[in-house]
Amino acid sequence: MHDDHLSSEQVDACTAFVDIEAPPPEDEPTAHLLFGTNQIQPVDIAAERYHRGLAPLIIATGGVNRHNGIIEGQEFRRLLMERDVPEAAIRFEDGSSNTWQNVEFSLPFLREALDSGLKITAVSKWYHRRTLHCLTTLLPDIGTFYGISWDPWYAGRLVTRAEWLQIPDGKRRVIREWEEVSRRVADGSFRAAERVAGAWRC
Repeated sequence: MHDDHLSSEQVDACTAFVDIEAPPPEDEPTAHLLFGTNQIQPVDIAAERYHRGLAPLIIATGGVNRHNGIIEGQEFRRLLMERDVPEAAIRFEDGSSNTWQNVEFSLPFLREALDSGLKITAVSKWYHRRTLHCLTTLLPDIGTFYGISWDPWYAGRLVTRAEWLQIPDGKRRVIREWEEVSRRVADGSFRAAERVAGAWRC
């Protein structure tokens, strides 16, 4: 895709396709899966929702971050506990190096959640559509699940749904997500994920 020649319709279609947002109902507690990052927004989202009774189980993911060397899963756990989330409510893995492994290495905790009757909520960058497909592919019995999104910072700019095309780091990431996920669903290496009635389903 030559991004310099995207029509407004293509921009809208790309934005809508990659957008993971599909939050759980306000009265439904779910297990929250935090995809690895060196940005703090997932921690704030999960902690706030824990204290409202909506995130009784929080699964933090991520190994060594290539940009700053933090171990993401461990850092998430530490920051959650700083925000008065008890250790008993937190699970974490700290060996993954990509989105696929975030899910793969968290499978015991995801199954723990499903076995206890909790649905899964992915907490990730708003355009990180592959998070959903890694879940449907590696956890095919996930059933109905949800997505809560946040806007990341790159090179000092907030990458939003409205402005990603004007931000080089955002544009590259969003278009790559659109193209790669579309290709991998088509070739069968990702299972489908469809947003139906405000929730994600395989």
